[in-house]
Amino acid sequence: MMDYRNNYNNENETNNENMMAAEQNSFNGKKPSSKNKKAAKLAKKIGAIALSAVLFGGVAGGTFQAVNHFAGSTTATATTTTAQQTTSNSSLLKAAATSSSSTSTGTMDVSTIAKNAMPSIVSITNQSVQEVQNYFSMFGYGAQTPQTEETTSCGSGIIIGKNDTELLIVTNNHVVEDADTLSVSFVNNQVCKANIKGTDADNDLAVIAVPLSEIPDDTMSSIAVATMGDSDSVEVGEQVVAIGNALGYGQSVTTGIISAANRVIDSDSSSDGSSDGTTADTSSTDTTGKTYLQTDAAINPGNSGGALLNMNGEVIGINSAKLASTEVEGMGYAIPVSRVSDIIENLMNEQTRTKVAAEDQGTIGIKCLDVSSQIQQAYNMPAGIYISEVTSGGAAENAGLKSGYVLTSFDGHSITSTSELKSLLQYYSAGETVEVEVQVPDNGSYETKTFSLTLGTSTSSSDDQQSDSQQNAGSSRSAEGGNTLTSATPSI
Repeated sequence: MMDYRNNYNNENETNNENMMAAEQNSFNGKKPSSKNKKAAKLAKKIGAIALSAVLFGGVAGGTFQAVNHFAGSTTATATTTTAQQTTSNSSLLKAAATSSSSTSTGTMDVSTIAKNAMPSIVSITNQSVQEVQNYFSMFGYGAQTPQTEETTSCGSGIIIGKNDTELLIVTNNHVVEDADTLSVSFVNNQVCKANIKGTDADNDLAVIAVPLSEIPDDTMSSIAVATMGDSDSVEVGEQVVAIGNALGYGQSVTTGIISAANRVIDSDSSSDGSSDGTTADTSSTDTTGKTYLQTDAAINPGNSGGALLNMNGEVIGINSAKLASTEVEGMGYAIPVSRVSDIIENLMNEQTRTKVAAEDQGTIGIKCLDVSSQIQQAYNMPAGIYISEVTSGGAAENAGLKSGYVLTSFDGHSITSTSELKSLLQYYSAGETVEVEVQVPDNGSYETKTFSLTLGTSTSSSDDQQSDSQQNAGSSRSAEGGNTLTSATPSI
């Protein structure tokens, strides 16, 4: 590349020498020659051009320096401002996100609540033997022979405490009802056998117990007792989290809001199905007058007995029921813990029982039928089971019970149906003494009385009971005031 700087300097040096020679000749008084005059003129022009170039270069250089300086300063300022605005906007977004998160989720987010609550939630498996319809009995064959099959159902539970020997878990009564064996799966997938400690079918509650001696140390360190909240302070629209063993696949988490508080539902109209196809994952017990928390958090079969938590991670409800239909969506129900806290505490203090072999089970010695809500209203009778007949020489007769009485409690358990009483008797042996509470007719009203009876042995064969059933089918019993009740069950 050509060095313009060197050429420019060489030209200046030549011009300067010519100018100095001309000036020297003039000073010496010598008249310059014409050649020298031409050289001098040429030197002046070249000098002028050079001077102009120098001036232009200096001005241009200064101008470009100034432009670069101010341009660089402006660019740097703009960059700094943009960075500051970006940082500021980022902070605002973070603040907005935090504010939005705090506003929408409360104290903790769903993932934190789920992580903290999982050690307190268990899966429950109920294995039982159920009587099923004999196909051939439809054609008149084998009608006298009951057919049974093993069934398995799943549910959920909440660890609520422990005593010196047992870990205590609350769940729904319909989760453990009629169980031959119960097993509990903890958060670390450890499975242990469980026994029923206490049940309350009227409120669809049960407490089961796992012996501490059967729980490994690593499992004990993995589980935790749930924190109970105040369901009375729940507000409509409040966000909640539901955790349970949905469809028996293991613990799952759903979230929603409280759609309604203190909702009254009637499981008689929901669990049996209605004309619009509505069904409920709940017990068949009449729960008229019981209040529930309604939520749109998904509660599916298997979630029953699981936890409904507020955004502080506290249990405010025990998931119990779901309405399902092509016309219904997002209607789940949970038992408010504040309403049933005393009941749960009483169940925790009951004696843990295991199922007794069928031949060793105790009997009361009565024939009875259910007093449904319709019969209560029609005949002005209390809820319970109506004693239509007392077996001669049986436990009931020996204790002083008579036909026409309404049995309402057995060994401290509220009784509203024959099936409830039969389920309880599976855990009592012949020879045990228990207290029963009955309503005795008294001039158009009923008086509460308590009797102590010693359970008898089962002496009737299934053929005898079937005969009793056929004999009583369609028969009528006189109730207080001349009203009639029909279809008494075989002896129990």
